[in-house]
Amino acid sequence: MASPPVPTDSIVALLQSLVRTPSRAGTDTPAPVLRCMEDWLGSRGLACRRLQGAGGEPLGLYAEIAGTRPGGPWTVLDATLDTAGFGDAASWTWPPTDPRIEGGWLHGRGSADSKGGAALFAHLLAEFGAAREGFAGRLGLLLDLDEHSGRFGGARAFFDPPLGNGPAPRPDGVIIGYPGMDRIVTGGRGFLRARLAVHGIAAHAGATRRRGLNAITRAMALARALESAPLPPADPAFGLAPRLTLTGIQAGDGGYTQVPDRCELRIDLRLTPGFTDAQARALVRATIERQDADHAGAAATAIEWFAGWPAYRVPDADPMVAALREAGRAELGIDLPTRVAGPSNIGNYLHGLGVPALCGFGLRGENIHAADERIALDSIGPVYRIHRAALRRLQRG
Repeated sequence: MASPPVPTDSIVALLQSLVRTPSRAGTDTPAPVLRCMEDWLGSRGLACRRLQGAGGEPLGLYAEIAGTRPGGPWTVLDATLDTAGFGDAASWTWPPTDPRIEGGWLHGRGSADSKGGAALFAHLLAEFGAAREGFAGRLGLLLDLDEHSGRFGGARAFFDPPLGNGPAPRPDGVIIGYPGMDRIVTGGRGFLRARLAVHGIAAHAGATRRRGLNAITRAMALARALESAPLPPADPAFGLAPRLTLTGIQAGDGGYTQVPDRCELRIDLRLTPGFTDAQARALVRATIERQDADHAGAAATAIEWFAGWPAYRVPDADPMVAALREAGRAELGIDLPTRVAGPSNIGNYLHGLGVPALCGFGLRGENIHAADERIALDSIGPVYRIHRAALRRLQRG
């Protein structure tokens, strides 16, 4: 049976409506963009439910259809409806909420990350919903309104509902609509963060006898030691090396006359299968102990850990990967490579729940989180057809 044409004009129209509706994380109320998508789904007979926080605040939206044939997997398409901030609006060629089309590109904040993915996935759900007798299993659409905050509130509200709200759902796989059509992102580095309180001994900055111990000087030495600490090399099977980054330093009370007795360092550690949470903690502790030994007169450096997520990678043999690669080969004539992302993402969280997630095959985008964010209109057709063909393969039962 021939496939219907890609509804490019309708995808563009929905995307423009979403871009016109500002939904910056922590700045804009999410209700308008939520209603925009609810109205679109409702007009096509697709029932959806809001995902809410403990206080009733909207965090996301979920819609689902089921095929009429027995068996088949439960696949969830995931995208975010909230966005990064605008930054300096004067640096944009057009306003961030003006979905201007120019030279084959559609501009606007969130067009690539990832309202474009949301618009495309919504149309796929509508297409499959109109032909339920042709597939088996379940197909869901999960739209997060709390992703760019780093909380992933919509996904958490869906996958970890409060006690008494039924069992936690565990689909067979999740496909996340992050931008980029040159590869399939099958995993990501994990992360661990820490805040270090480095202590000194206070004194008057002009003293000639009791000079104290400068916590800033001591913290700088610790920072250099941490940055030069040996990390494992990249694992060929994973593709990326671990990383330790100093991301903040704070000390002093704003004056000039006191030797500071406390300096705070913030560090971000990127984890891999060869550099786990436990190994990262051990490396930081050992480095601190060596530095503290040189300053026995001051209090030991204190560590406050902020737990993150482990690294993960979905195997290339996974059905979702195989389906996308087969569809990509038929559409593009190439074998799409698989890659691991440097930043962590919702896929790390899902991995911890035992749910495999692909976190990147989508529209071709540019200037993500920067001025003049945009997506290439000519990527809509091939990306839609590849996802359609991959889902058909998955839902054959």
